[in-house]
Amino acid sequence: MKAKLIAVGERAPHWVAEGFEEYRKRLSHWLPLELVEVEPGVRGKNRDVARATADEGARVLAALPKSPLVVTLDGRGKPWSSEQLAQRLEHWRGQGRDLALLIGGPEGHAGEVLARADESWSLGPLTLPHMLVRLVAAEQLYRAAAMLANHPYHRA
Repeated sequence: MKAKLIAVGERAPHWVAEGFEEYRKRLSHWLPLELVEVEPGVRGKNRDVARATADEGARVLAALPKSPLVVTLDGRGKPWSSEQLAQRLEHWRGQGRDLALLIGGPEGHAGEVLARADESWSLGPLTLPHMLVRLVAAEQLYRAAAMLANHPYHRA
């Protein structure tokens, strides 16, 4: 199984990009992870936010690989513990499909993206900057994969 993290937004701060790259490298043995950045919708004075979100959604859906298992990162999703995420990862591997994790823009995911999702994962009740979500998701995927491999990274 391969994974794509499809995220609205471009040019992450250096510290986010560096941290993401570190976990992407660590994950490469267990779950190859690719970051796909999608151009955000145009926002500003006299701009239609709904149109911007819809445009983002169309670009996110266009970036999906063929027949993936789609998981949105969304505040209304299921707040899995690290152990539960490891169980989900094991289940996803058993599906025999590639994995696509989706991070929306400032207003969240377009309705079409939510409708396409097989599952929805919440990182908890905190509001996080979307760029930081990339790093947290990559670290948690690494933690879950390490747990499944009986690697000592996770110590609860």
